[in-house]
Amino acid sequence: MLKTRNLVLIPARMASSRLPGKPLMEIAGLPMIVHVLRRAEEAAIGRVAVATDTSDIAAAVRAHGGEAVMTSPDHPSGSDRVFEAMERLDPEGKAEIVVNLQGDFPTISSQNIRDVLPPLEDPAVDIATLAAEIHTEEENLAASVVKAVGTSLGGKRMRALYFTRATAPHGDGPRYHHIGLYAYRRAALARFVKLRPSPLELQEKLEQLRALEAGMRIDISIVDTVPRGVDTPADLETARRILAKS
Repeated sequence: MLKTRNLVLIPARMASSRLPGKPLMEIAGLPMIVHVLRRAEEAAIGRVAVATDTSDIAAAVRAHGGEAVMTSPDHPSGSDRVFEAMERLDPEGKAEIVVNLQGDFPTISSQNIRDVLPPLEDPAVDIATLAAEIHTEEENLAASVVKAVGTSLGGKRMRALYFTRATAPHGDGPRYHHIGLYAYRRAALARFVKLRPSPLELQEKLEQLRALEAGMRIDISIVDTVPRGVDTPADLETARRILAKS
């Protein structure tokens, strides 16, 4: 895919319920949001910007040479923030693909960011995302681990059928840990943010189910590892240990 077709947006806000202020917390000498910015820049798939409602986050990004765009503080989700940022940065609609990269993935690899794009080479796909095979019983049972249930398309590709916090599918066979990195066709993102939250989305507390319930197609690239998200002080210390060694 041509780089000019892709816009990588990193939503970031200070008001995390479990770890307030986490985008600016220091990891290996840099704010966490800057680590995510660096991985996105290294992926070299297109223009990269941080979408935020906080001037301190924007200032930190700009101080490290990155691009930031201010968005409304009233967005209910990162997807809504990304949509506003897309319209502000690209009002002419040149970007065809918008990547939504969470700002609390400081250990994500640049290769994983690149891995989210290939499913969109199929024009039937609206949204692409990532998952990795689960290898431990702890992951199998944890409600915090979202499981991606899909049908194999061969190789390292699946078409998503469902996402759940339950241990699924039942029986013998692989299970997959969903990774919350998304690539949207521009039109798909515009449609998605206009949809009302769906019943299964509200029940599972998983935004991507809104797209599936609306009949949108989500394909999944299978990758080898799960990046460590930072939601708690323990997660932060783990990220610090990992990145101190890199």
